[in-house]
Amino acid sequence: MKKIVVYALTISCLLLSFPLGARADTVADTYADLTKIFGLAGAERTGLTTLPVLLIPIGGRYEGMGTAYTAVADDAGYFDANPAASAMLRYTELALFHNNLIADANLEGLSYTSRRNNLGFGAASKLIHVPFTEYDRYGDQVNAIRYIEGMTGINLSYRFLHDFYFEGIAVGANLKAGYRHVPEVIEPGQSGLGFMGDFGVLTRFNFLKFYHARERNLSLGLSLRNLGPPVLDEPLPTVVTAGIGYKPMRPWLLSFDLLYPIQPFSDLPAEYPGFGVGSALQVTHFFSIQTGFLYRGANPRTTLGASVELSRVRLTANYTLDLTTQLGAVDRFSVEAAFNFGDRGRSLRRAEAEELYLDAVVAFAEGRLETAVELASDASELDPAFTPAREIAETASESLRIQRELESIRLDEQVISE
Repeated sequence: MKKIVVYALTISCLLLSFPLGARADTVADTYADLTKIFGLAGAERTGLTTLPVLLIPIGGRYEGMGTAYTAVADDAGYFDANPAASAMLRYTELALFHNNLIADANLEGLSYTSRRNNLGFGAASKLIHVPFTEYDRYGDQVNAIRYIEGMTGINLSYRFLHDFYFEGIAVGANLKAGYRHVPEVIEPGQSGLGFMGDFGVLTRFNFLKFYHARERNLSLGLSLRNLGPPVLDEPLPTVVTAGIGYKPMRPWLLSFDLLYPIQPFSDLPAEYPGFGVGSALQVTHFFSIQTGFLYRGANPRTTLGASVELSRVRLTANYTLDLTTQLGAVDRFSVEAAFNFGDRGRSLRRAEAEELYLDAVVAFAEGRLETAVELASDASELDPAFTPAREIAETASESLRIQRELESIRLDEQVISE
C-alpha cells in the first residue's frame, strides 16, 4: 500500500512539474505546441458570449483540479460545479476566495453552504474588477475608474433514496444574477444585468472498490449551467457538463469532465466541446495536493495546488498556467480560506444510532426481543438513513410476533387438554 501511495503522489506531481520548473522559453514552446495539437480553430468560436465571470474559476479545489469537479463537488466550491452537491456535503462551510487574473484584474468571491438532513442550501457571489487609470500628457493622473463584472446567486437541492447502502440521488438548482458595469467614459450603453439558472444531478456509489471505507468511491454528475436569456443581445456562456469521479484507493481521487457549450437563445455558434481532468491526493490527514488540466476555447490550462487543514480552517492555494499567464509576474495565483462550522450534530446522532443498534443486536441474540425492537426503533428515529437499525427492528418484531403466536397455540392446546 505504501508503494501505491508513493506512485500516486509521483504521478500527481509529475502532471505539472515540467511546466512549472522549466525555463520560460521552454514553457512557451510547450504551450505553443499544445495549441497546435488542439488546433486554433476553436478560437473562432471563443469570446462570442457575455459575462465571462460566469466561467472563470473562483478558486479552491474546484480550480486546482482543472474544474473537473462536476462529480466531485465536496466542498463550498460546488456552486460553480454542480448545484445538486449541497444536499450531500458533510459540513456547513463559509469560503472566501481571491484570484489574481491577468495584470491588475482580480476576482474576489465567497460561498456558503449548509444542509439539514437531505435538504441542502447555500449562496455564492464573485466579482471581477479591472482598474483603468487615465493620465494626461504630463504624466499626471486625471481619472481612475473600474470595469466590474459580478455574479450572485442562491442554491437549493434535495437528496432522494438515501439509505445505509446507497448514497442517493441529489438534484439541485441555482438562481443567479449577473451584472456588467462599463463606465460611460469607456463606452456608453454597455452595462447590463442578466438572470440565469443552473441545474444539476449527482449520485455516488461503490464500484471496483478495493479498500474498506464508508465513503463511496465512484460519483457521477451532470449539470446545465448559465441557462438564461441574452444580455444586451449577447448570449450567456451556457454549457452542459457531464463528470465522473473515481477513487482507485482511499487517498487518491481522479476526475474527468466533458463540457458541451450550447446557445439555445442565439444564432451564434457555440464553442467547441472541451474537457477537464483532475487529480487530488491526500498525503496526510491535514495536507493534500491537487492538479488539473482544462481545455476550452483553444486555451489549454494546467493547475497545481495544495490544501492544508488547520482544525476548523482549510487553506488552499493554486497556480494556473495558460496562454494568458505572464511567467515574470504573479498572475493566475488563487487562495481560499474555508471555515468549517460543523455538521449540525449529524455525526453525533449517527454514533448514538450505531451504539443503540449494537445494543439491539445483543438483545436480539439473547432473546430479549421487545428490548431489541425498542432499541432498534430508537436508532432509526435518530438516523432514518441507518437502514440496518430498521432491518433489525423488523426482524425482531417478526420474531416477537411468531413467538407470541406459538405461545398462543400452546395455551390453546393446554385449555383443550384440560
